[in-house]
Amino acid sequence: MDFLTQFLDRMGASAPGDVATVLLALLLAFVLGNVIAWTYMHTHSGLSYSRSFVQSLVVLPMILAIVIVVLARANSLLIAFGLMGAVAIVRFRNVLKDTRDTAFLLLALVTGLAVGATGYEMAIIGTVAVCLVLVVLHVTSYGSRHRFDVILNFHLLGGRDGLGGLDPVFHRHCRSSVLASQRIHEATGAGDFSYRLLLRDPARSDEFVRELGSAEGVSRISIIQRDDESEV
Repeated sequence: MDFLTQFLDRMGASAPGDVATVLLALLLAFVLGNVIAWTYMHTHSGLSYSRSFVQSLVVLPMILAIVIVVLARANSLLIAFGLMGAVAIVRFRNVLKDTRDTAFLLLALVTGLAVGATGYEMAIIGTVAVCLVLVVLHVTSYGSRHRFDVILNFHLLGGRDGLGGLDPVFHRHCRSSVLASQRIHEATGAGDFSYRLLLRDPARSDEFVRELGSAEGVSRISIIQRDDESEV
């Protein structure tokens, strides 16, 4: 309880000075760094996940807090420029492939700066608020575009005229269908068609293919599962 009381008493401190303040700043930076890292681990999607990056999110706030504490205690422009010059020499060797990773990196850096400057309230409120927003964006899949489930390709002897006979099958299994491409063979009148389909029940895609294959004139059916559209 004494430790908690001391921490709360120092929340309004204007400049870090003694050992207790430094330890409190490091502890808070460590806790908030773990909050940021936990949010990143549980909301990350894709192939660019790195354990070392997650560990960096925990350590960076602590390092930045130390830097700010040293600058505040030094009270010297010469030491300040020397320290910042030394920090500038250190660079991340890996290139961040995901812009979302950059947002987490900036959050960790800003949190460390706030804690080092004894802006504890802002560090806590800012970290919690941004992490909550990131969790909500992840849960709601904000920004994703889900326009179709599968790409359907098939050959139809009747050509364009035979597409009308397939409407009941499409209506039964698809919420929407878009004719993406078609190629008509002039000699036979048959055609190759490609559709983008949003299925009513993606788990029943095999049933849809079997029913479509039983229709007259339909052959060479192929169906390709499609994930949510994403930027490449």
